[in-house]
Amino acid sequence: MDRLTNTIRPYAWGSPTAIPGLLGVQPTGEPQAELWMGAHPGAPSRLDRGAGETTLADVIAADPERELGAAAVARFGPRLPFLFKILAAGAPLSLQVHPDLEQARAGYAEEERLGIPADAPHRNYKDPNHKPEMVCAITAFEGLCGFRPPREAAALLDGLKVDSLTPYVDLLRAHPEDAALREMLTAVLTADRAETARTVAEAAAAAERLGGPYTPYATLAHHFPGDPGVIAAMLLNHVKLQPGEAMFLGAGVPHAYLDGLGVELLANSDNVLRAGLTPKHVDVPELLRIVRFDPGDPALLRPEDGDEEVYDTPTDEFRLSRLALAPGAAPHRLPAGAPQILLCTAGRPTAGELALAPGESVFVPAGESVELSGPGTVFRATVVL
Repeated sequence: MDRLTNTIRPYAWGSPTAIPGLLGVQPTGEPQAELWMGAHPGAPSRLDRGAGETTLADVIAADPERELGAAAVARFGPRLPFLFKILAAGAPLSLQVHPDLEQARAGYAEEERLGIPADAPHRNYKDPNHKPEMVCAITAFEGLCGFRPPREAAALLDGLKVDSLTPYVDLLRAHPEDAALREMLTAVLTADRAETARTVAEAAAAAERLGGPYTPYATLAHHFPGDPGVIAAMLLNHVKLQPGEAMFLGAGVPHAYLDGLGVELLANSDNVLRAGLTPKHVDVPELLRIVRFDPGDPALLRPEDGDEEVYDTPTDEFRLSRLALAPGAAPHRLPAGAPQILLCTAGRPTAGELALAPGESVFVPAGESVELSGPGTVFRATVVL
C-alpha cells in the first residue's frame, strides 16, 4: 500500500477555497479545481517505495499484473481503468457529453486517419475510450443532468416572456419528444450568434428578475454572456445533491457541474464534446450525433446500506463506495483481488499502518488486503470484476 502525492489542477472554474479547506491548508488565492488520483498521463499520482519518488503510471507499467491483478489486466488492459478526483466547482463547467465505447473508437480512428494533431483545439477524440462518470457530493452540490421533458422545458422558457424564445417554445411543444429536443438544441446551436447573444441577454435579465427556478440560468449568463449554452441549459434537469448523494452520467447524457465540492470517479478518458458554456471548440454536427435525446429523471444515486455503502452504476471500469468508520468500531477489512484507491474526506482514519487526514489517499495493489479503522469517512474506488 502506498501513500499518494497528488496534483491539483488550477482550471479557471475551480473554487479557490474548497480544496484547501478540505486539506486544512491556506488558500493561494488561485483556483484549485481538481485533485487527481490515479495513473492518468496528464497528472499521475506519485509514490515512493524506497528507491525515490516515481509515478503510479510507471509503477503499473513495470508490472501490470502485480499492481492491477491478472483479472483486471485481462478485462481492461495493462492500465488503471479509472481516474479518481476531488472536484471543486466555484463556477460552472462547460455543457458537455461523452461518447460510448463504439463511438469513441470510431471517432478516434477517423481523427487519426485524418492526421489531426492530438493537441489540436478542434480535435474531439483524444483516445479510443468511453467516459462514463459519476460525482458524489461532499458538500451541497449543483449540476445539470439529462433532458427535462420537453413540455416542462417549454414552460420554463415561456415563463421568461422573451419574444425571441417563442420559436423554441413552439418547437418543444411538438411531438415526439426526442424530435422536439433534437430540433430545439439544433436550432439554438446553429442560430445567428449576434441574435442569440441578444436573446441570452434578455433571458438573463428576466431570469435575474424572476429568481427562484431561474436563478441558475442568470448565474450561467453572468459567467458566459451571450453563450447559446445558457438557453440549451434550460433543457436539462437542475439537480441539487446533498452530501452523500451522487449522480451517474452515461454516454450521450448532456450535463454540467455548477457549484460544490464532490468526489468524481470516471473511466480513464479525455473524450469530451462540448455544447456550450465555454470558449472552446463546439463541433455541432458531431455533438448532435452523440447526444441521446431521451428525456427523464436524472440518474441520481444513494448508496446501498451496509458497512460499506456502494453506489451502484452500470459500468465495470469503476465502483465507488463510502465507509463511515465509527470510533472504537471493529476494523473493516477490504479484500484483495483488484486495484483500489482509498480517499479520506473526514476524520483521522487509518488504512493499515497509514494514518490519513482529509484529502489524503493511498493506492492498494491488487494483491493486498487492507484494514480500515476510524474515526473518519473513506471513499473507495475500485473496479468490478
